[in-house]
Amino acid sequence: MSVKIRMRRMGSNKQPFFRVVVTDVRRSNRGTFLENVGWYDPKKKGINFSLDTDRIAFWVGRGAIVSDTVKSFLRKGVRAAKKSAETVKPAPASA
Repeated sequence: MSVKIRMRRMGSNKQPFFRVVVTDVRRSNRGTFLENVGWYDPKKKGINFSLDTDRIAFWVGRGAIVSDTVKSFLRKGVRAAKKSAETVKPAPASA
């Protein structure tokens, strides 16, 4: 079975909402999926996506192929995590 991590469109007309799902490549985008690993809301401002990176790493370890769009979200998430880690300053040590 060939597995892919890709976007699945949901929502109504002119109100798109996407789920990041793990699915069999033989299924359609509207078809069944194995696991929901995140979401993306293009209408939302600021942080408009969330990914479960642990589960994505699990599926990639099992041979899943990540789509280009999901790869870009992963890169953005890594950059955001690094940026937030740099802005957090450790408390001064008291002697």
